[in-house]
Amino acid sequence: MIFFLPWSLSRSCCECLVHTCRRKKELKVRTVWLGHPEKCEEKYPKNAIKNQKYNIVTFVPGVLYQQFKFFLNLYFLVVACSQFVPSLKIGYLYTYWAPLGFVLAVTMVREAVDEVRRCRRDKEMNSQLYSKLTVRGDHNMTHPADIMPYTQIILFELDGGGITMKSKQTGLMYDLCPQEDCDPPIHESLSIENTLWASTVVASGTVIGVVIYTGKEMRSVLNTSQSKNKVGLLDLELNRLTKALFLAQVVLSVVMVTLQGFLGPWFRNLFRFVVLFSYIIPISLRVNLDMGKSAYGWMIMKDENIPGTVVRTSTIPEELGRLVYLLTDKTGTLTQNEMVFKRLHLGTVSYGMDTMDEIQSHIIQSYAQPPAPKVRKSVSSRIHEAVKAIALCHNVTPVYESCVNGASTEPESTEADQDFSDDNRTYQASSPDDVALVRWTESVGLTLVNRDLTSLQLKTPAGHILTYYILQIFPFTSESKRMGIIVREEATGDITFYMKGADVAMASIVQYNDWLEEECGNMAREGLRTLVVAKKSLTEEQYQDFESRYNQAKLSIHDRALKVAAVVESLEREMELLCLTGVEDQLQADVRPTLELLRNAGIKIWMLTGDKLETATCIAKSSHLVSRNQDIHVFKPVSNRGEAHLELNAFRRKHDCALVISGDSLEVCLRYYEHEFVELACQCPAVVCCRCSPTQKAQIVRLLQQHTDNRTCAIGDGGNDVSMIQAADCGIGIEGKEGKQASLAADFSITQFKHIGRLLMVHGRNSYKRSAALGQFVMHRGMIISTMQAVFSSIFYFASVPLYQGFLMVGYATIYTMFPVFSLVLDQDVKPEMALLYPELYKDLTKGRSLSFKTFLIWVLISVYQGGILMYGALVLFDQEFVHVVAISFTALILTELLMVALTVRTWHWLMVVAELISLGCYLASLAFLNEYFDLSFITTWVFLWKVCVITLVSCLPLYIIKYLKRKFSPPSYSKLSS
Repeated sequence: MIFFLPWSLSRSCCECLVHTCRRKKELKVRTVWLGHPEKCEEKYPKNAIKNQKYNIVTFVPGVLYQQFKFFLNLYFLVVACSQFVPSLKIGYLYTYWAPLGFVLAVTMVREAVDEVRRCRRDKEMNSQLYSKLTVRGDHNMTHPADIMPYTQIILFELDGGGITMKSKQTGLMYDLCPQEDCDPPIHESLSIENTLWASTVVASGTVIGVVIYTGKEMRSVLNTSQSKNKVGLLDLELNRLTKALFLAQVVLSVVMVTLQGFLGPWFRNLFRFVVLFSYIIPISLRVNLDMGKSAYGWMIMKDENIPGTVVRTSTIPEELGRLVYLLTDKTGTLTQNEMVFKRLHLGTVSYGMDTMDEIQSHIIQSYAQPPAPKVRKSVSSRIHEAVKAIALCHNVTPVYESCVNGASTEPESTEADQDFSDDNRTYQASSPDDVALVRWTESVGLTLVNRDLTSLQLKTPAGHILTYYILQIFPFTSESKRMGIIVREEATGDITFYMKGADVAMASIVQYNDWLEEECGNMAREGLRTLVVAKKSLTEEQYQDFESRYNQAKLSIHDRALKVAAVVESLEREMELLCLTGVEDQLQADVRPTLELLRNAGIKIWMLTGDKLETATCIAKSSHLVSRNQDIHVFKPVSNRGEAHLELNAFRRKHDCALVISGDSLEVCLRYYEHEFVELACQCPAVVCCRCSPTQKAQIVRLLQQHTDNRTCAIGDGGNDVSMIQAADCGIGIEGKEGKQASLAADFSITQFKHIGRLLMVHGRNSYKRSAALGQFVMHRGMIISTMQAVFSSIFYFASVPLYQGFLMVGYATIYTMFPVFSLVLDQDVKPEMALLYPELYKDLTKGRSLSFKTFLIWVLISVYQGGILMYGALVLFDQEFVHVVAISFTALILTELLMVALTVRTWHWLMVVAELISLGCYLASLAFLNEYFDLSFITTWVFLWKVCVITLVSCLPLYIIKYLKRKFSPPSYSKLSS
């Protein structure tokens, strides 16, 4: 009992110190001085990504704290320190300090390897350089990287390059002025649209900007939480069992002192008995488990069926076998983030993938013949208008690359006679939907070949170049849900306003029609993302009037965004509806069977995405996250407590239906009815949360952990998923198109979503069952020798004298039994193919039956039985000298342990046989050198052999009989499959 006080005290002190060191910095307005860095009042943080847990100073203290916060290691530290007190000394110092030192050394080496790997990954990411423009106009730190390593505001854009972000293309905003009191002439006001967030990709050209935020102040980093040391549920369970063993050890010591009659310095004798029975809690438990974890990690990374998988946190592989909730991102995780054009609807006629050739023929015909004025538009002219609108209304930039002397260069594409038939043309845009639409227009004959700040160029099927001047661009925002562009055709001078957007935003803008709502619903049920395309022709006078009002609104100091939106909305009236497009977000390979596999394994899947409700629902259906015969309850938008109460009551009446809820409604429900909402949501077969912020994703993970006590897993591929991944008990990152940020911050990194099936069903299941068997067997190894010590002390007048001393105790836990016991990490109950074929086997693991108080008590009974038989048998059969008792009992003990390993194994591996033979050979070879403990003349006689064999047979044979009968009359589920 006396050990609990310093343990809890040291832990609370360390947590208080960590909390003080991590106190949040106070946020305030930042003033950026162009050309005058000396005027900056505060320093920018270092512009570097850091996923490391420690540094050179904190590594040793941090690792020691993580080790000694476990009761097991702290207990052995106290026991080892007690051996410096002469009156408490039981044996040699090395028998206590050597195992403890070895355990800590192995742990530190493993942590050091993980930390070095993190450091190398961070160094690789932080090695990207950039070009810095000084006041004098010179450059330094030049590197041709296209990824922004910081957050900056665009000041100037060269070469007409496009920027892959939801931002308008901008020209010169401010003139750089190094003088102190110089007011730069304003060409256009700066806004959030001019922001380049970190990791933005510059499609082409050059951007000059002023850096605003760096390092830990960037939005992507602020959305992430501090990386923490994750502890597996199995480790916590074993920690509880070791506390139970310590309690039993103290009780046993008290019994021994009581039977002594509390003679003499009984308190000292009590402590000596505590130290004497200290082997009941095996020091080798931690090192065996830690080495097992490393072995599991190696097996995962060497699995050819899941290539590219990386284990970044080697301490929690067993968590993969205990998962109940899987929280997944959508874009890039369930989907490839690659859009494919599937359908074009004109109101009276619909075109699918099998009729695209008709559209192509209409486009060729419309550009081959001069347009004839007609009262009623033909199908051909309507198709022509729709395709042209799709080819013009976007923020896509074509990029041409060619290799010159092994280096990638960009040819000058602004010349009128540029050859636009380059096979290396690629499209860059902030939205993959836009890229899919432009690729489709190219496939039907109208190709986007060039774009700069002021113009667009299209190539007709006949090879003619059509130039359109860009007058205005209205970028897509989450509030407006639409984008627009005003262009002037060079050949005719006609000015046209094109707009496309979501049906909910466009329905009130376009002219009256009776088909848009119905067709949008039909496409959504097919899992397609819909966009409504419309246009409006403008006269020169109309445009000039709009331009003057628009520029005036943009220069407003107060309510600029509202005034700009009001001016734009004045144009968005009675627009001509051209078409409805349907685009499919391609799913990752084998997403449907993988989700079905996880569902059959008893894992509940929640999809957390920042996309809109309609898109999230489409993907939930198409990926079979929600089965076709399953109802979907869409949680209505709520803004106050009363609305949330009514909607929760409506949801409570639904049974076996999936839930779809938005982030805003979720926040209201959690504010007033947290417990009720989580309870109802956990009963759903699937949950979809749309419009979720990164912070909300992490909050949902923590809610599940608090309210269900089940293990959670989060999987994602982007920087906005890092918080969720770090908050979950087990985080999995996918190396996707959004970079490696999620992969680097995760505990496990995979290359495809489908790999999660084998990762959980095979490796997770095996890791948990192997560690459960290994942990209990190591405890059995300690309990059996402690039982023998108790029997020995009780027979010899309750003396606190050790039965085995010196090398015998060290050898027992190392070379004599370590290899066979550790070979249990190779054991498996079913083959990997069978585990994937029957995922229901995984469901049993979530109940924790492989390691529980029931299984632990069974091992305790086995240990007590075998320890009693071995000790009493040796005492009954020994003759002449006491040294014969040691020889007989210790030899029988070693043989019993080797046979018990064979009894525990379910599937033999050749390395297991080698381990058994090596351990037996090491023991037999050491007999010749241990004259201090063994009488060589006695151990070479037949008397010694038959006595050892009889004792070993009596200790093991009943257990073999019980195991045979149990497998015959009550076989486990896996044995039925194996047969």
